[in-house]
Amino acid sequence: MNPDLSSYRWIVLNSSAGKDSQAMLDYVVELADRAGVTRDRLVVAHADLGRVEWPGTRQLAEQQAKHYGLAFHAIRRPQGDLLEHITDRGKFPSPAVRFCTSDHKRDQVSKLLTWLTQQSGLTYEPVRILNCLGLRADESPARAKRVPFCNDPRSSNTRRIVDTWLPIHSWNAARVWERIRNSKVPHHPVYDLGMPRLSCCFCIFSPRSALLLAGKHNPELLAEYVRVEKQIGHRFRQELSMADVQQSLERGEQPGKVTDWQM
Repeated sequence: MNPDLSSYRWIVLNSSAGKDSQAMLDYVVELADRAGVTRDRLVVAHADLGRVEWPGTRQLAEQQAKHYGLAFHAIRRPQGDLLEHITDRGKFPSPAVRFCTSDHKRDQVSKLLTWLTQQSGLTYEPVRILNCLGLRADESPARAKRVPFCNDPRSSNTRRIVDTWLPIHSWNAARVWERIRNSKVPHHPVYDLGMPRLSCCFCIFSPRSALLLAGKHNPELLAEYVRVEKQIGHRFRQELSMADVQQSLERGEQPGKVTDWQM
């Protein structure tokens, strides 16, 4: 059951430029067109994590937004990128403490919601905003438990009502790729390398094979991670350091097939 798109002043499409964001973008634009929602009410938000992203990610997110004629907003934490944040904090993110998501994505999107509310001008009723995320149930048990549509009390206040919608929550990967192929919009080349996700180059959740593949294609960034590990005295993951990944590649180890990972 889809929400009434015409009832929202703003529809925010969160885009990582990855396959799920890309499929969601194409799908929601189609639904909005059918509902008579003008495209100036749809905006694309990209949380720019800086150098920790795969090269070309921000540019691709903007290119995908422009394909549909949508406003594009690259948002980022003003204190610095994720690797700087890790250095300042003295620790890498962990499954229990995901400041990569909370500080660099969710909090920055919240600022955009505030700006959009202000752009709406004076109104007698709260501004209605629909916040769309390309999360799918088969990505992980945690995401499978997410409610596809709900109010977001954390982002709502007296000036705005924010609802969260997961438009492709029930889709599988095959349907995502079918949508992308039919759209004729470019996808990120990282998928052609064998990476199943476009996330940070070195995601704390990714399997060892994915870290090897990312390190093979981003040796300078890998060296930066190794330097930060040494500087702060904290391993990327308890059971696997980035120095281990670097040494394995230097010995000639190949990544092999990369399996998907749960978020």
